[in-house]
Amino acid sequence: MVSTLTKIVFATKNKHKVSEVRELLKGTDIEIVEIEGEFNPEESGETFEENAYIKAYEAARMMNMPALADDSGLVVDALGGRPGVYSSRYEETDEKRINKLLHELENVAAPNRTARFVCAMVVVSPQGEKLFSTTGVCEGEIAFSPSGEMGFGYDPVFYFREKDVTMAELPMEEKNEISHRGKALRKTVEWLKSAKTN
Repeated sequence: MVSTLTKIVFATKNKHKVSEVRELLKGTDIEIVEIEGEFNPEESGETFEENAYIKAYEAARMMNMPALADDSGLVVDALGGRPGVYSSRYEETDEKRINKLLHELENVAAPNRTARFVCAMVVVSPQGEKLFSTTGVCEGEIAFSPSGEMGFGYDPVFYFREKDVTMAELPMEEKNEISHRGKALRKTVEWLKSAKTN
């Protein structure tokens, strides 16, 4: 079964994520299939990897083909790791999530605003077997105000000091080079390529 991984369903309804992943898969013969129908599995895991598995297994079962899922979020040191696995549920919209984060950090000085994006990525069979898993991490800090029109989620306040830009100010190609999802996906793509020839 692993030898036929040229078509894989991506367990997300997030169009931004789909476009990022398709960009990274250009030049390969691996086809990303979007999930069909209602898809809203309960992300009850305590870790990013557990939540990624929940989503991948649900998608693999629904579509009867191997599924790729990621679960990612923002880990802020000054907040004890929050929002973490609750990053997308921190508030109702990206704007509200960012405002809440900045409010919680308003009295935290620049040297203590360190943070990282974490992305766990898994590939799961329709039978529930975890075929592959990996984690990508991207280090940065939280800016004092949003900047940039590209990206999504917390990208406008995720700041790279060495580049003096936020994630939302980076072109897609450059973002994919350094992002947590880009790192995790490149490892996953390497595995997919090797799995096909085994």
